[in-house]
Amino acid sequence: MARAIWSGTLSFGLLQIPVKLMAGERRTDLHFRMLDSRDNAPIRYERVNSETGEEVPWKDVVRAFEYRKGSYVVIEEEDLRAAAPQSHESVDVEAFVDAGAISPRQYEKPYVLVPGTKAQKGYVLLRETLVKAGKIGIARVVVRTREYLAAVIPEGDALVLVLLRYAQELVDLDELELPHGPAADYRVSRKELDMARQLVDSMAGKWDPAEYRDEFRSRLHEVIDQRMRSGKTVTPPPEEEAAEEATNVVDFMKLLKKSLESKRPHGERPTKKKARPAAKKAAPRRRRPA
Repeated sequence: MARAIWSGTLSFGLLQIPVKLMAGERRTDLHFRMLDSRDNAPIRYERVNSETGEEVPWKDVVRAFEYRKGSYVVIEEEDLRAAAPQSHESVDVEAFVDAGAISPRQYEKPYVLVPGTKAQKGYVLLRETLVKAGKIGIARVVVRTREYLAAVIPEGDALVLVLLRYAQELVDLDELELPHGPAADYRVSRKELDMARQLVDSMAGKWDPAEYRDEFRSRLHEVIDQRMRSGKTVTPPPEEEAAEEATNVVDFMKLLKKSLESKRPHGERPTKKKARPAAKKAAPRRRRPA
């Protein structure tokens, strides 16, 4: 069963409705690994210092804003914590607008609001009121560490919460070269409009999302299944397999080796255990003169 992102309240006016915020989308992307074509070994991506070429541990990585080419302002963890909103689990509706007032370009990511225990009455009250009024709620919500603008929209039995893009995140359409003005300015005739309308009417139907599938993903799955059945698979070198199976051991060994090498004076090679020299024979004792 899906887990709630948080449990809190949906509020408008003085009405507080206990709700759970649930994910409203399911990722079905195919994820690929990058291999070296010469030996089919997996390629790893490492954090590397551009000056020294050495790998940088996470503890030494900081965030910075590049305000000019090659010039940065470092942002500390305290700055991020201070800028982040206070973590409060609530959807605060600030206004209600016409359902068609929001541009499709502003919709970003869907969630589903599920009523909490004994909260069905308030949930249904808001849902049915929005349906009858033809309105949607505009709210602010904190998801994880960021505050978002969101729309509360009735859909079937559910209240769906969709994150919205802010106006500054959208390209101003006036900046683009678009054909402004009426159709007549572009010599589109009335007859052409009528024929186009007839074509649209002939192709009209009811929207059924289940009828549309990701054909690209399906074809790739067919290719993958076919190659697996025919044995057209590749395997990394044995030593890489061992590294994958015993990652901790290999990583610790590498770290220990690097640590030991960094402690030696520059240019010094690891010393080899020398054989112990044979015991020297005792020199013959001289006789004292009588």
